[in-house]
Order: sequence, then C-alpha cells, then structure tokens
Amino acid sequence: MPQIGHSHSPTLSESARRTFDRHASLGSDGQKYMTEEGFVNAIAPPNEDYHKIRREHYSILFAVADRRKEGRLDFQDWATFENLLGKPDAEYEIVFRLFDTQGIGSVKFDDFRRIHDEQRTTGLPFDWNSQWASLYLGVDGMRHDLTYPQFTQIVRSLQAEKVRQAFKYYDKNRTGYIGADQFQKIVEDTTKHKLSDHLLNNLSTLCNISVGSKISYANVRAFQNVLREMDMVEAIVRSATTKSPDGRITKTDFLNEATKLTRFSLFTPMEADIIFHFAGLNDTSGRLKFADFARVLDSSWVEPTIAPTHAIPGLPLPGEGHGSWLLQLGQSAYNFGLGAVAGAFGATVVYPIDLVKTRMQNQRSKVVGELLYKNSLDCAKKVIKNEGFRGLYSGLGPQLIGVAPEKAIKLTVNDLVRSKAPKGEKGELSLPWELIAGGTAGACQVVSIVLNLWHSLVELTSCFLGIYESIGNCEDSFTGAR
Repeated sequence: MPQIGHSHSPTLSESARRTFDRHASLGSDGQKYMTEEGFVNAIAPPNEDYHKIRREHYSILFAVADRRKEGRLDFQDWATFENLLGKPDAEYEIVFRLFDTQGIGSVKFDDFRRIHDEQRTTGLPFDWNSQWASLYLGVDGMRHDLTYPQFTQIVRSLQAEKVRQAFKYYDKNRTGYIGADQFQKIVEDTTKHKLSDHLLNNLSTLCNISVGSKISYANVRAFQNVLREMDMVEAIVRSATTKSPDGRITKTDFLNEATKLTRFSLFTPMEADIIFHFAGLNDTSGRLKFADFARVLDSSWVEPTIAPTHAIPGLPLPGEGHGSWLLQLGQSAYNFGLGAVAGAFGATVVYPIDLVKTRMQNQRSKVVGELLYKNSLDCAKKVIKNEGFRGLYSGLGPQLIGVAPEKAIKLTVNDLVRSKAPKGEKGELSLPWELIAGGTAGACQVVSIVLNLWHSLVELTSCFLGIYESIGNCEDSFTGAR
C-alpha cells in the first residue's frame, strides 16, 4: 500500500470536476478550494435521511481528504479522495488514514487509543488493558505499531470486543443475563447504522425467543453472528424461497438450504431462531416469504405505505377502526363514483365522433345519387353550421345514463378483485390474476349492458302498449260519436 502523502495523478472524471466546482469557492489566490462545509455538502447532501448516522459525523472524513492539513481541499485532493472511495477496501483504508495521523503507513497505539476515544459515541468505558487489547497491541510498556493489514484485522474484531465489554459492564452480578433495554442500548451504540428500522424498533423482543424476560450472552453473540453473516443469510433465504412452491420457508427449510450452500458457515438453531423471530413478527405462521426477511436483511428498509387503489379522503385505512365491512363498503362506493365519472368523461370526449358516425349511417338522399353529407368532415362542419357547436353533443344525456354505470361497474369490480388477489414480494399481481381481474370486470360489464338492453326493451314495449291503448280509446270515442 502506498504511504500517506504519496503524490500521484489519479484518473480524473468529469463528474469529479463538476462536483468539486459545485461545492468549492474561490480562495485569495484565485484558485478554487473546498472547505469542510463544502466537503460535507458534497458527500452528504442536506436533503438525505440521516436518522441513523448524523450528518455532522461525515466531517470526520475531511481529515482524511485534507492530506496537507491546510483546512481546505484543492481539486487534486478531492479527486484523490473520490478515487479512494472507489477502492474495494475503501472502508478499511479510510479508517486507517484517519488513525495514521503522521502519514507513515502505520498506526501508533497512542494515536489509536486517542482517536478511538474521541470518536466514541457511547458513554461506556473501553478497557485498554483487556486480554483482547493485549493480544493485538501488547501490554503497557510494550505496545507496538499497527501496519495496515494488522489494523484492518483489529478493526474487524473491535466491534465484537465492544459488545463483550458492554455486556460485562451491565451484567454486574455475573449472572450471564442482561435486561432487554440494556441489550437494545448495546446494539444501538455499536451497530445502529447496520440495522433496519424494523430491527431497531423491535430489539427488546429478543427476550421472547427463550423462557424468561432476560437476554443471555449466547443470545447476544448469536445476534452479532447473524449481523456479520447478513449477506449469506440473504443468499440462503433467496435460494430457499425460490425453490419453495409457494415462496415460503420454515426454519428447517432455511437450515437445510444453508447446509447445501455453505461448507463451513453453519448457522446454529439459535441464530435461525433469531432470524425467523424478527422476520416473523407480523406473521406467526412459521412459514415466511422473502418480503418478510427483507425487513431484517436490508438496513435501508422502511415500512411500506400501501394504500387502497383509490384512497378516500378522511376514510380510515384498514386497521384504523370502523370495521372492515364498513370500510370496504365505503371504498367500493367511492370507486364506483370514480368509475362513473371516468366513464362519463370518456363518453363525452368521443361523443362527437359517435354522432357523426350515426348521421353518416342514417343519411338518406331525396334525389338518387345525391347525399346530404359527402364525408365525416363535411358532416361535422354542417352540424356546427346549422346547429352550433352544441349540436355535436345533441342527445348526450341518454348516452351518459347508460355508459356511466357500465364503466363504473367494470372499474369497481376490477379494483375489488385485484385487492383480494394474492400479491408477490413487491406487491405485484401475477399474470393469471391480472387476467382474472380483467375478465371478471368485463363479464360484469356485459351483464350490465344486457340489463340495460332488457330495461330498454321493457320501456319500448310499454311505450307501444300505451300507443296501442290510445289508438283503441280514440276508435271507441269515434264510434260513440257516430
């Protein structure tokens, strides 16, 4: 690894130049420089979510980028830092450069201890005379410097040692158990940034995987092991759920798949219990789908907000009271109203075309070879000329009366079937259910059309009967008069 301060010209990208120019300002010498504030704005934009790692903490990285310790960065410094971020071991090397204050390629014990204590976010003390510290750094009077490979290894195991010391600090009576709130504090102080909100909000429930209300050191170690193997857990879950006929797996399925995919990274029953406990908080069936595990595996996971197809303003969502039947009734009525409006709007837009088509079909010439309308455009012009623009919508009312309910029924049934159909991991419908929803809606639309036709026939028959009765009455009156 090149020593700190080694000067070289990295490959500079246009994006690096644009980012630098956007966050840099002119110095007294006429050159552009990036201050600590501009640096933080560049790597941590203000509009992002920083509820796990506070935005001001990113200023720590400025000390890594500021190689000459001038309190400002030129473009070469910024390009070097951006190049560093692209390295496969970027996280380790950035931390190493932060601790290697002298830029000599090794970290002295005093610097390691000082910077560690300065950046510590928890109030728990760290024992630098512990057996772990002695093995890695030597005992007092014989402390040795850490090279980059040694430093990366000590950083990798540092978190586990912090957890061990924190557990020992809270377990003052040496019972091997701590409270759920103490466990939650340990995790939040050491690995909060690696956990999803779902995990953070339910850490205290870990005590429920065993008898009693306490959490043992075995539980804590198993939890830490799961966090370390999150990538492997995801690979196992993804493979097992893909092979499952219904996309759901049990703990036994998980352990069997883990045995097939791994040679040495075996998961203990307690670790499997922890995985399924947090993934199954909303589903106690024991058979979980991949979406259930996502809330544990993905640190950026947030609770999805799934609203009905058409949310009614002021109407409670499922689970918010008023009973499910009343909610469904109100939602269906709302969807029906929207469908009616959509159908009426569509019929209104295309009605002039239907009117022109109908008049073209019904035109009859008084003289052989002479037609009233030459073509559709001529028909539209003559309607507007003779009847005005409103003439294009003559007779629209009856059309709306028939079309609006028909469209409303189709859209309402389609939404109803889709809401009841099983969803995939991302809330999507499978192709068969898409076809079922559309087919059911179309069938109901056909039924409504048939009913409208039947109603029209009944009305027409009634009209003819009325006319026939009127004619009969007239004949009776005429006969009586004679």
